[in-house]
Amino acid sequence: MLLAEDDRAIRNALERALTLEGYQVMAVADGVEALAQAHRNRPDVLVLDVMMPGIDGLQVCRVLRAEGNRTPILMLTALVETADRIAGLDAGADDYVVKPFDVEEVFARLRALLRRTSPVGVGSATAPAEAPRPVLERFIEAAGIRMDPQARRAWRGARELELTRTEFELLELLVRNTGIVLDHSTIYDRIWGYDFGPGSKNLAVYVGYLRRKLDEPGAAQLIHTVRGVGYVLRED
Repeated sequence: MLLAEDDRAIRNALERALTLEGYQVMAVADGVEALAQAHRNRPDVLVLDVMMPGIDGLQVCRVLRAEGNRTPILMLTALVETADRIAGLDAGADDYVVKPFDVEEVFARLRALLRRTSPVGVGSATAPAEAPRPVLERFIEAAGIRMDPQARRAWRGARELELTRTEFELLELLVRNTGIVLDHSTIYDRIWGYDFGPGSKNLAVYVGYLRRKLDEPGAAQLIHTVRGVGYVLRED
């Protein structure tokens, strides 16, 4: 794991906590060193502070994604506005934690990110491998959306959608359950592997960002909010 945080107290505390949790941590203090380490020894996951001197966390994220590096990235940010969170997702981040944070939330989000990319349990060298997954059908389609789960590609009509890993998984879940209202807890459990509670805005941010990529002028909105319950994909 690569941890980049310019605040020494936070960096040292988080490095100790992650090490005790069983992670091998390379901790650096700025974005320049983060990029150097990411190129030198590709980590399993990156934890990047957004606000760092010189090259900030968003720039590090953009550079890695432009290079084709798909390593999971968790952003640490003191910025709480939705626009700021969207900027992180725009840069290619997979998830974020808002400061001040509970270290257990950081652990939970890291476990969820790593479960998507690793067949072995985090922090346990003896964890059994997952059972082989059945071969997925080539395409799934609903409400004008076509998805290729194996190639991780998606289209609305003839237009291909540029989706992050989390966006793709969220859209796939909605497409596979077209017309069914999925509550917040179910979506959190299926996508993140952890329910962050009623106060979390994480899901709303991802849904909003996904809508921006899906919606077209003059076309029906596909993702609908069922107030107080959750979300449903349908073509009205």
